[in-house]
Amino acid sequence: MHELSLCFALLEQVETLAAQHHAIRVERMTIHLGPLSGIEPSLLTTAWPIAAANSLAATAVLDIIISPVRVYCHDCGAESDATANNLCCGVCHSYHTQVRSGDELLLAHLELTLE
Repeated sequence: MHELSLCFALLEQVETLAAQHHAIRVERMTIHLGPLSGIEPSLLTTAWPIAAANSLAATAVLDIIISPVRVYCHDCGAESDATANNLCCGVCHSYHTQVRSGDELLLAHLELTLE
């Protein structure tokens, strides 16, 4: 389960930010997770308490927001919604697209208790 190693990496980032702000505890964190990231949200939720045990984030609430898949079309210039199994342009249906969102794991928000 690579979600556990991702949680450890996320925890490292969270602890660095907490230390920069002299926090004594992490209360809540919000991440944006894309369907194309290869990360299973339920496994990430299960792995988080294991990774965060005995840390400043041990009791932190983990909120996961699923990001939409968006593509840019190189043929018509439109940006449109897409799905994980169909990355074609929503306007002209071209397959000459570039993913703009939907493949990310992004720490978007962090709530800390300060000293």
